[in-house]
Amino acid sequence: MTARVSARASAASARRATLSSKAPVKARFASSVATKSSARRATTTTASAAPLVGNAAPDFSAEAVFDQEFMNVNLSDYRGKYVVLFFYPLDFTFVCPTEITAFSDRYEEFAKMNTEVLGVSVDSQFSHLAWIQTERNAGGLGDIAYPLVSDLKKEISSAYDVLTEDGVALRRVLYTGPHTTALAW
Repeated sequence: MTARVSARASAASARRATLSSKAPVKARFASSVATKSSARRATTTTASAAPLVGNAAPDFSAEAVFDQEFMNVNLSDYRGKYVVLFFYPLDFTFVCPTEITAFSDRYEEFAKMNTEVLGVSVDSQFSHLAWIQTERNAGGLGDIAYPLVSDLKKEISSAYDVLTEDGVALRRVLYTGPHTTALAW
């Protein structure tokens, strides 16, 4: 009994020491989140690098496909608007088209709220174009109302901490404010 009480007191003392240490709260929280995240998803890279709500969303510049044309997209070009920035694993996968086409089908509603939509995956702009050129009833997207961004170098997915160890992006949605501030995950 005494040994058990002593062990509990020792553990409580260690927790208090950790909490009162000079290590920043953010760092302690980040390591805790990384540990829990790694335990839950063995395929993700270390957690805590994602933009925090209230902080600036990482800017990027990348090739995209919109209206069956290639174009360059910069997140900073959307300052003054809200942005729904979503990530999906790969083109030509069976679940993603439903979500992607749903955003497109409701694009006008987003536009009325001063909101733009950007989709990002680690596929090339050529793969995006092929997927857009494939009709919905044949497993494609058909025309969509917003750009699909190519993250072939995986820099955007890494900056937003959605890249798995397998090199594909997790499904995630980030909402940014008019000054490209992260509002919600």
